[in-house]
Amino acid sequence: MHDNVTLIITISLIIIFSPFFAKILKLPTTPIEIILGSILGYVGYIHSEHLFDIVAELGFLYLMFIAGTEINLKNVLKTPAETMKKIILYLIILYSFSISFSLYFDLGKIFIVLLPLISVGLVATLSKEYGKTPWLDISMTAGGVGEVVSIGILTITSAGLKSGLGLELFETLFALIMFLVLMFFIFRGMQLLFWWFPEVSTVLMPKKDNQEQDIRLSMGIFFLLVGAMLYLELELAFGAFLAGIFIPTFFEHKHQLPEKLASFGFGFLIPVFFIHIGSSFDLNALTMDGLIYKAFLITLVMVSMRVVASLVFVKRLGIIDSILMGLSHSMPLTLLIAMATLAFSANSIDQLHYYAFILAALIQVIGVMVTIKIINVYKMKKEENKTLV
Repeated sequence: MHDNVTLIITISLIIIFSPFFAKILKLPTTPIEIILGSILGYVGYIHSEHLFDIVAELGFLYLMFIAGTEINLKNVLKTPAETMKKIILYLIILYSFSISFSLYFDLGKIFIVLLPLISVGLVATLSKEYGKTPWLDISMTAGGVGEVVSIGILTITSAGLKSGLGLELFETLFALIMFLVLMFFIFRGMQLLFWWFPEVSTVLMPKKDNQEQDIRLSMGIFFLLVGAMLYLELELAFGAFLAGIFIPTFFEHKHQLPEKLASFGFGFLIPVFFIHIGSSFDLNALTMDGLIYKAFLITLVMVSMRVVASLVFVKRLGIIDSILMGLSHSMPLTLLIAMATLAFSANSIDQLHYYAFILAALIQVIGVMVTIKIINVYKMKKEENKTLV
């Protein structure tokens, strides 16, 4: 009983004080939550508890839901063909690099999936800091497409790790394809419904809403799709992500809703997930032979391949903005940790590589955030000097 009280108080204090530490250190709150979770887990204030595990899992699913709300499917489909070709080329370069590197160094097939992961979660935090810039616009569009690909691959890999390469995997893939076909028809049906009867969207989510109907409907969609994935025995994160896409795509009049949903998630559920991840990282592992070297190597490879691939946008963005765009995709923190956890639990990677990926995820966030800031300051000074001349 006393242990659980200590656990609740510790998690509460981390949630309260993490933003203050983040402000002092000028870092995102997420790595601070993971680091504090790790330190306080190491000294015994945080331990494994069934309810803590469930809330952390819900926090991860909600994070995937929030990531989905960053993508307006209508806008993605309106992306100019030239831009979409470059985005596809960008992803092909990433996966080609990953396949070549993994096979050359005989790292195992799971590395092919882990190295090119893309998540727009932390790209959204960059847009808050640097505003609407061309490199961030491309980053969000390419990141959205990349995240859909990443989560699709995560779903298939998850099925493969759980069931192997037998008949069960093909049944899972068939279920996934059928689910995606059904989702396509639902999206098209809703598109036609809202086109013919635009008032339906305002009935479902009124502009003047004193009963929080928008939140209720959003949560309903979230749990319905997660429930559908649970029934089909598919990756729950994929259902949560698709649920998020529904919100900006069909309820564009509720501009503040994604922010409203994110405020709740980042204020409670999502920090619990990151604290849980931190507490699962044993600080004694830092003394493991080769861990820090492997973590830095993974970081170097993941950042380099994105920066090189981003040069496909050099004609449109210029060299500096292309590099910034590549760096912005070099922080797939949540997906990388989720996928590494999945691979470790399925014995596809050993404990050393599991810890190396978690450490690499933290190094990426801190290192990339600082690098982007330095490059942005340099870019601003360069532009000022041009103006003065």
